[in-house]
Amino acid sequence: MSYEKVTQVKSHTIIGVKQTLKAMKNGQVKQVYIAEDADRFVTLKVEELAKTLDIEVERVDSKKKLGAACGIDVGASTVAIKK
Repeated sequence: MSYEKVTQVKSHTIIGVKQTLKAMKNGQVKQVYIAEDADRFVTLKVEELAKTLDIEVERVDSKKKLGAACGIDVGASTVAIKK
C-alpha cells in the first residue's frame, strides 16, 4: 500500500505542491504521490513536470490519508520522496 511506503520514508518526504515542484526542479525527487481527491488544477503542474522529468507518479485516493501517512494533521495533495 502506498500510504505505508510514505510512512516508512517519512524523513525523506517533501509535502505540498509548491515544495514538491521546487524539489523536482532541483533534481531531488525520485517518486511523487498525488491524491485523487485533490483539486486537479492544483496537481496538474506536478503531474506534467513529473512526466517531463521521467519521475514515477503514484496516485492515492485520499489527501487526508496521505497527510496522515506523513505525520501531519491536514491533508496533502502531493508528497514527493527524495532520492
